[in-house]
Amino acid sequence: MTAIADERGPPEWTGAALRISAVALVGAVWISSAIFGFYILAYYGGAIPASTLEDWNATLPALYEAHTPAASVGIGAHFFAGAVLLLLGPIQLIGEIRAKAPAVHRWIGRVYAFAAFAAGVGGLAFIAVKGTVGGLPMTVGFAMYGGLMVVAAVQTVRHAMARRIDVHRAWAIRLFALAIGSWLYRMAYGFWFLFAGDTGHTDDFSGWFDYIMDFAFFIPPLIVAEMFIRARRARASTAGRVGATAALAGGAAFIALATFFFTAYGWGPAIATRFGA
Repeated sequence: MTAIADERGPPEWTGAALRISAVALVGAVWISSAIFGFYILAYYGGAIPASTLEDWNATLPALYEAHTPAASVGIGAHFFAGAVLLLLGPIQLIGEIRAKAPAVHRWIGRVYAFAAFAAGVGGLAFIAVKGTVGGLPMTVGFAMYGGLMVVAAVQTVRHAMARRIDVHRAWAIRLFALAIGSWLYRMAYGFWFLFAGDTGHTDDFSGWFDYIMDFAFFIPPLIVAEMFIRARRARASTAGRVGATAALAGGAAFIALATFFFTAYGWGPAIATRFGA
């Protein structure tokens, strides 16, 4: 009986559950990332015409320093390209747009891939000029993140141009998982400060929690992405689909809760401050 079940693939309900959890996650990400993307554009972008670029240092020390303009340009590109990624990413995952408006999907995809490339290169340029406030562990983690972003962007476009659609979609999912990394980094710190205070954190980001976060903001999302990529396959195991469904559903719940707290106590007040409210 086990052999027959394996030949037939996992039960149909596992596929339905996987799709529902994926839709829930993408929906939560879209709402949250749209708010966060607007926050990035309003708070960080608004600092440019207001000539208050020192405001960038409120999240991480020394993001802006007048004597390192190249680093400022790099991190600025990282910020604004990241906002584009957050706003456009979920659109690319909507199957109806891919099926009914392929030209729209392709053009948004080009913009998305270019923004991902710019975000990765911008972050790497900043690290090359100034390093990071957290020293070697943060430098290694953030450089890995930027490098993976560039690789995923190139691979996504390369396989799309070669019409290897299944491989293209897998790389697009990985790119999406990486693109939300900076946003997840801030969410994770916000929740940690809310429930644990400064435990494991120091001003120079050399605490044990800081070291974990140097890698935890992009490796777990990539693991979940790989689980989803494999669970979508027709011959995926039941355990694999159930595990991926649980991971996606848990992620959706976390993001929904985090979005409420951050909008109410972080992003919302910062946006209101920028507009003088």
